[in-house]
Amino acid sequence: MTGKGRIGIRDICLMAVLGATMYASQVALAFLPNIELVSLLTILFTLVFKKKIIGILGVFLVIETFTYGINTWTIMYMYVWPILALIAYLFRKVDKPVIWAVISGAYGLSFGFLCSIVYLFIGGPGGFWAYFLNGLTFDLIHCLGNFTVTFFLYRALRKALEKLNRIFLRA
Repeated sequence: MTGKGRIGIRDICLMAVLGATMYASQVALAFLPNIELVSLLTILFTLVFKKKIIGILGVFLVIETFTYGINTWTIMYMYVWPILALIAYLFRKVDKPVIWAVISGAYGLSFGFLCSIVYLFIGGPGGFWAYFLNGLTFDLIHCLGNFTVTFFLYRALRKALEKLNRIFLRA
């Protein structure tokens, strides 16, 4: 951010590239059920780029919406990813990969529950529980995938992103 909270052209470009990176990572791993990098990237982008996560997630959501259209998932994504960014912000002082792996795994396990909230309004409690229970197996896979990906990639990606941020700030 340049000046007093103003967004410069470099900030816009950075948010666009990082949002597109999130989308590309999701598409690249789409053949694996609930194995994704978006959770890890949301955590890391929040820790490294701070407030820019809002724009990064915005770009990610816009690209996803243009690609897949508008549906209930669109509403879900508008709150599930910011919730993870808020969690990352609240735990921003933590720098242990195992702790982030546990947080990311727990988030993966709770992902279906968070997404089910939309169905509470659409189909009532029955819709909520049907959606949540139907996806529980995928939530377990999501939990394991998030834990594993975060545990092994957190440190290296954080170092690379911090270096990118230092270079970006000097330019």
